[in-house]
Amino acid sequence: MHISIKRVPASNVDFRELVAALDEELKKRDGSENAFYAQYNGLEDIKHAIVAYIADSPVGCGAIKLYSQNRMEVKRMYVLVDHRRKGIAQLVLQSLEAWAAELGNSHCILETGKRQPEAIALYESAGYAVIENYGQYKGVLNSVCFEKRLLK
Repeated sequence: MHISIKRVPASNVDFRELVAALDEELKKRDGSENAFYAQYNGLEDIKHAIVAYIADSPVGCGAIKLYSQNRMEVKRMYVLVDHRRKGIAQLVLQSLEAWAAELGNSHCILETGKRQPEAIALYESAGYAVIENYGQYKGVLNSVCFEKRLLK
């Protein structure tokens, strides 16, 4: 199985379809809290997105957006259910980190929900450390925030 990674704009159709699938999954997981999170997940500020493909089929995605000087925020990480546990998320995350470093950033930060244990495990295994909740996630009990220093 060959997984290819493609850098795309947020307007890319495959990226948008994967994000729509992610949003549907998050609606189920987050329930009544979904509207709070959804307001921060728009694509208008995303200029750096990645789609993972097996053959010509899009199977996963992720994005980064500038958060502050030297910090990119990882956003919209998702792998289709039938393609999980194949290393796709790790490959997408590594590709996003490499891109963030190429753009001159020293850190990646991100937020995920406590109802997403597989995401938490991914970030911990990739070397992310739990940090105090930042920005709009301060005081949000379901949120877990992470940070990783990028290699130069």
